[in-house]
Amino acid sequence: MDLDNLAAVAQAMVADNKGLLAADESTGTITKRFDTINVESTEDSRRDYRELLFRAAGIGEYISGVILYDETIRQSAADGTRFVDLMAKQGIIPGIKVDAGAKPLAGSDNETVTEGLDGLRDRVKEYVDLGAKFAKWRAVIKIGDEMPTGYAIHANAHALARYAKICQEGGLVPIVEPEVLMDGDHDIHNCQMITEETLNCVFGELYAQEVALEGMILKPNMVISGLDAKNRADFNKVADETVAALMRCVPAAVPGIMFLSGGQSEIDATMHLNVMNTNYKNLPWKLSYSYGRALQASALKAWLGDSGKVKLAQGALMLRASLNSAACAAEYKGESTQ
Repeated sequence: MDLDNLAAVAQAMVADNKGLLAADESTGTITKRFDTINVESTEDSRRDYRELLFRAAGIGEYISGVILYDETIRQSAADGTRFVDLMAKQGIIPGIKVDAGAKPLAGSDNETVTEGLDGLRDRVKEYVDLGAKFAKWRAVIKIGDEMPTGYAIHANAHALARYAKICQEGGLVPIVEPEVLMDGDHDIHNCQMITEETLNCVFGELYAQEVALEGMILKPNMVISGLDAKNRADFNKVADETVAALMRCVPAAVPGIMFLSGGQSEIDATMHLNVMNTNYKNLPWKLSYSYGRALQASALKAWLGDSGKVKLAQGALMLRASLNSAACAAEYKGESTQ
């Protein structure tokens, strides 16, 4: 394991005021996104959409890396240029989603465990050969009646750590993503307790399996009220509870924390990040973003599958990326004054 190289890539991923674009939607997920704009999901339409994202002029000023899907890392633009080469021209690091998705957890009626460890070592080697520098694995933790169980948290934490170790040995920086879902009517206090329990379990497994913390990135949820909660917590409360949970659970050796948006609106995801960076200085790790929908939603609506609207869609992406970059610097002033 080349720890110096892994650490260098991890530091580049959390370069000042830059974040990650999560473009790793599975074919099923991006099909659902395309359905909302009445665009048929084909290999060509998916390629055209991803190409407009990666060709946005100057996107490398705000985006340090892009998480790709298996189909996408193998694709080339319409002119034959490989997507990973398009990214390299903008100084963007290619990454790859390597998990096989959340599957029903044996012994639990409603919980899941993320699969994909079988054959992972060989897949990592192939993805490195294709140009990937980092990887992502998402674990899903649900809050609900008698959920989550300690069993589900531990099963997912163990899988995350095994994935991380395999990636590091194969030369990829692992993004460790334990997501406590926003779905439900739970309050922020409940989210905080479950998030801390999850993070403590994850880092216990990472230590047990000797994962090098300097060569990984954490991609957690923010501590936030459930989507259906009454009296949802405001931006300052979310910032306070999120940073408090991270300070209690995340070792200083981790280079950066790149939040997932987790179903938040574009504006909310940006504002929460900005308030954290405004209110909390000199934290042991960078606080940044790894957003999918919260970077892409406006671009997708602007594009509508129309080749004549590519520039408009790229402008929407650039705006959202610039606003989140400003939030990393604690300089986001809201939508109307940027």
